[in-house]
Amino acid sequence: MTAAVLDRPGTVHVPGQLDHSQASSRTGFPLPARPWNGLTVLDACCCAGGAGMGWYLAGWDVVGIDKDDQPNYPFAFIQGDAIEYIRAHGHEYDMTHASWPCQYDAAITKGTNAHLRETYPDLIGPGREAMLAAGRPYVIENPAARPDVTLCGTMFGLPILRHRKFEAHRWFPLAMPHTPHRGRVRGHRHGKHHDGPYVAAYGRGGGKATVPEMQAAMGITWTDVRRELTEAIPPAYTRFLGEQAAEQILAERYGRAA
Repeated sequence: MTAAVLDRPGTVHVPGQLDHSQASSRTGFPLPARPWNGLTVLDACCCAGGAGMGWYLAGWDVVGIDKDDQPNYPFAFIQGDAIEYIRAHGHEYDMTHASWPCQYDAAITKGTNAHLRETYPDLIGPGREAMLAAGRPYVIENPAARPDVTLCGTMFGLPILRHRKFEAHRWFPLAMPHTPHRGRVRGHRHGKHHDGPYVAAYGRGGGKATVPEMQAAMGITWTDVRRELTEAIPPAYTRFLGEQAAEQILAERYGRAA
């Protein structure tokens, strides 16, 4: 396992003050200062960091781990096996967020591409076991996750219909009303072009969103790689969850009313 973790010697964290601990990211992307809450989250199966950015903006320090190198991931990064790492080090973090690979349980894999299902890893079971064994709060994002909260871009004023299920352990996320979808996703369907307020941030062709359109729709500007954008969680989702989680964890830790 290799690690490329940010070196921040002499940094003094003061909860509630603007924190620049990760303001010079590993990629050179200028991370915004934000109030640091004194907590650190492990971002497992981090990919390019859509989820990680939301946790960062919610006040958490972020460390990502992925089996593949992620050159556009803007936070401290470890390349390695996420499950093995959680088993060994999960207890060292205040929270673990894991977006276990979704292909095995994706709707298209259960339907049109059912013949390919067994070619994809099914990590949610062993991943959940490792997270439970670590004894820390966690979040799982996956189609097969227990849907404690389901979020969509419309809830945050984003022009993207990207529903994601989140399972929470040792804390209790509150949901928000799901804004009704109004209009169509822009693009070609069955040989006809449709206009609409939502962008198709997936695949290629057929009037799918351009890279700049996807970046703007999801609030992701540190990568311009189409594949990374089509797979990403909009940071607004995990910022929403991260703010709630921090409030509850700190209230329990210091005996404050949440």
